[in-house]
Amino acid sequence: MMEKHIRTRFAPSPTGFLHVGGIRTALFAWLVAKQSDGKFILRLEDTDKAREVEGSAEHLIESLKSLGINYDEGPDVGGQFAPYKQSERLDIYKKWAQKLIDSGRAYADPYSREELQKFREKAQAEKKPFLYRNHRPNPPAGGPPNWDGSQPLRFKSDPKPYQWHDEVMGDLSTGPEVIDDFVLIKSDGFPTYNFAHIVDDEQMQISHVIRGQEFISSQPNYLNLYEALSLEAPIFATMPHIMATQGNKKLSKRDGAKDILDYLHDGYLPEALVSFIATLGWNDGTEQEIFTVSELIEKFSLARVQKSGAHFDEKRLEWVNGQFIRQLSTHELYEKVGNYWPDSAKGADEDYKMQILKLSQDRLKTLADLRQFGYFFTDPEQNMELIEGNKQLSKLSPERRSELIQQAKSALENSEFTPEAIQQTLNQLLEITGEKPGILFSLIRIHTTWAPFSPQLNETLALLGRDTTVSRLSKTS
Repeated sequence: MMEKHIRTRFAPSPTGFLHVGGIRTALFAWLVAKQSDGKFILRLEDTDKAREVEGSAEHLIESLKSLGINYDEGPDVGGQFAPYKQSERLDIYKKWAQKLIDSGRAYADPYSREELQKFREKAQAEKKPFLYRNHRPNPPAGGPPNWDGSQPLRFKSDPKPYQWHDEVMGDLSTGPEVIDDFVLIKSDGFPTYNFAHIVDDEQMQISHVIRGQEFISSQPNYLNLYEALSLEAPIFATMPHIMATQGNKKLSKRDGAKDILDYLHDGYLPEALVSFIATLGWNDGTEQEIFTVSELIEKFSLARVQKSGAHFDEKRLEWVNGQFIRQLSTHELYEKVGNYWPDSAKGADEDYKMQILKLSQDRLKTLADLRQFGYFFTDPEQNMELIEGNKQLSKLSPERRSELIQQAKSALENSEFTPEAIQQTLNQLLEITGEKPGILFSLIRIHTTWAPFSPQLNETLALLGRDTTVSRLSKTS
């Protein structure tokens, strides 16, 4: 048998924003395709019109492209198996449904919701699982049923045990009791996911189906349908859940599952997000913690995706992002921070801004952190909470704080204003005042920046300049 070309897909429903769980599935499918010179396809499964969110499809596309997860075929780029929106493929599903009707493997569902509810209640009263197949209508005489689309079309299952291999979860098996008749096409004419994705994957020649853990319980029914349609099943890889940082529950919006575009707007680099998301439940077997895209393409393997859930840790994401920021040249960073300067930086000299970037780069966890350096451009407002909230500084009397600031002002007035000379002056101040660096340097830093943190103090003061430094130290409270 000829080896199949690798063709993977990401098939989201346009029912909201894309967060890290969806992006990870897309990323892993993209990596599998890229590392074997295969194709990655985007398909929009938009058949649940009641849950569809306006603008969501465009948002999904923007999210993928913003992270560099570019697809070879999709709704906006076309491809040999177009269309790539399920709502535009309804005639295709009807033809495949007719195959099942003709072979006696599908039938019109005659029951109302009320009747189905009574069946469920009866099963519950008898302490039995509800199975629709126990209530199949009698087949019509004289051949296949005539389905006119006014009723749901159900699959006539063939209960049997199954064994299958999952690239992540390993060898799995179930008994016949989990197989049931399910809806193929709803009365509104739209197919269910259970039916449409199997038809689409076959027609689009998908080799690997990579999807979330929520679908694994339905896998036996899918295998049953593959057999009924005489289709060869693709390779399956089930992604475990991404868990909230605290507790053992699936990450949700409530737990911080933000829109992926929000992270980009908040100053996270696409490369950092890709590296972080790739390592949620995967590693290459080494101690390496951050990966470039080319390294991921080279090293990624479904065999090394862990079976258990991966915990989402935003602090670790910040750390990863900081690592990527530090790898940029100052010129590269300058190109990326255009929207993140504080308002007070408008009209500032470009060379001065470059000096600030060079000085602050090691302190940035996100590009948005740059907004906290407004004190380089204009005098900041005093914030005594920075003093009162500091365990060491809050113990100093106002008189002692004022004395230390006056000593610092006098010393710095007479210092050369190079980073080296300033550091020497600061060290001399430690001897003169008898204070610890944590007290004296923190006090000077706060009174010159009124910010919770700053780059290295001597370099910060040098960049502010003598006049600004002395002027701000003169405004003691």
